[in-house]
Amino acid sequence: MKTLAITGPTSGIGKETVRALLPHFQRILLLARDEKKAQQLIGSFTLAEQEKLGFVACDLMRMDSVLAAADTLAQEIPHLDVLINNAGGIFDEKTITVDGFEQSLSVNHLGHMLLTLKLLPLLLRSQLKKVIQVASEAHKGASPRWDDLSYSKRNYKGFQAYANVKLYNILLAKSLVDQYGAQGLQAFSLHPGVVKTNFAAETKGIFKFFWKLAGPFMITAEQGAKTTVKLAKEKIPPAYNGAYFKKRARGLLFFPGE
Repeated sequence: MKTLAITGPTSGIGKETVRALLPHFQRILLLARDEKKAQQLIGSFTLAEQEKLGFVACDLMRMDSVLAAADTLAQEIPHLDVLINNAGGIFDEKTITVDGFEQSLSVNHLGHMLLTLKLLPLLLRSQLKKVIQVASEAHKGASPRWDDLSYSKRNYKGFQAYANVKLYNILLAKSLVDQYGAQGLQAFSLHPGVVKTNFAAETKGIFKFFWKLAGPFMITAEQGAKTTVKLAKEKIPPAYNGAYFKKRARGLLFFPGE
């Protein structure tokens, strides 16, 4: 039984990823904070399709919730073929989580990293052994300070924090291949495109203004999910293990990014 788990499945790219991959997997587990939204998504499918879906509570702002989600998966499934670390967001204001981490760092990266590491035994027991990191071209604007990941020593800038964590997503995929590739693990990162979703809902001011202004030129969530879907369901040449992927401007051809 091919099994997949995905974070951030109830809206935007994540929701369309679930829809596209449901015919290709026998079991898809929805890791989300909001059970009501997850159940609404499950209810939008046919009864036969609903049998394939399950909800697992997972709040990426709380490491205890991430650990509990990993434990639940370990109890419910014998293996995990694909883990899609899809959830994310950009935040205007600095918020420190209960674990002492800056919110963007926790939601976009640390929660996913902990989840991935805890699920490695399940992944390595599976046939596909895939980890997919939804990153962003924003990583090109990263300027990380390794001694100040949570912005305790400098002024917080929402987009800069987001750019940094997207770089960390890419580096994690490469690191996973370095450490576990010999055991068959595959890990990829990707840029989904500039997608018209509620991604910038937590922002305000100039960034939100320009995000709305760019709306007519953005791609749909369904289009934005295509790279994730391709990486999850298709066989990727070994030479591309650890690669960063992005979609061509035209057509449906995919290639490793720079």
